Amino acid sequence: MREITSASNEIIKATVRYATKASARKEDGVFVAEGTKLVTEAPSSSVRRLFVSDSCLLSLQKEKGKLLEAFENLSGSLEADDVIKLPDHIFEKISTMKTPQGMLAVLDAPSFSEEDVCGKDVPLVLVLEDIQDPGNVGTVFRTAEAAGVSGIVLTPGCADPLSPKVVRSSMGAIFRVHFVIEDDLSGCIQRLEEKGITCYAARLDAAESYDKCDLTAPCALLIGNEGNGLSKDVIDKASKGIFIPMSGKTESLNAAVSASILSYEARRQRSND
Repeated sequence: MREITSASNEIIKATVRYATKASARKEDGVFVAEGTKLVTEAPSSSVRRLFVSDSCLLSLQKEKGKLLEAFENLSGSLEADDVIKLPDHIFEKISTMKTPQGMLAVLDAPSFSEEDVCGKDVPLVLVLEDIQDPGNVGTVFRTAEAAGVSGIVLTPGCADPLSPKVVRSSMGAIFRVHFVIEDDLSGCIQRLEEKGITCYAARLDAAESYDKCDLTAPCALLIGNEGNGLSKDVIDKASKGIFIPMSGKTESLNAAVSASILSYEARRQRSND
């Protein structure tokens, strides 16, 4: 373990860029995870650098619990120079949290193919078109893992899945759920349909309620932008529509809520097979 005490250190500057700029993350093929639980859950093979604040390290050593063990296992898998101790005021420079927990990792960005997203068993794919809220995207990842979704397709208009806010709100699911960013969503939908994966466009004027659709077969669930829903082109490409009945004057559901309801309906149907 080494110590850095200057905010002008190039490693500190680079880490700040990774935490704040998608272009820097993309250029160097990395992303940032922050928080004691999130960092210690990260796959050690993907971690490039591990940062810990003075106060966090002291706290871990005093408690001598499972978190210290996890930290030691992770730090022990890295080269000594890649485990960096920072004074609290320097750690705050790289932190993206209002109340830093004192642990942050820079990781290699994952790379998956469309085949990875479809999975080997009966595919259940989530397709997100221009979901812009990072909390929504992170929640979709978290729900996708819990519901047994094969993988996620996102458009470039979605919040960056490797941004700190998405990573944090995914609660670690970002490490385990396969995903791809697809420039040509219409082409992707066509390829999914050609593979026998029925694409269901979530829209208010669809003919079938979500609990009446057969989601036991290979399928993809298409969720649109928070304000505008799915684009007409995407709706036209999908072979089927699906809607969630609503009471009262509510005009639409939160995108992450819609994804959750549909994913868990598919899980329910498949568990009853």
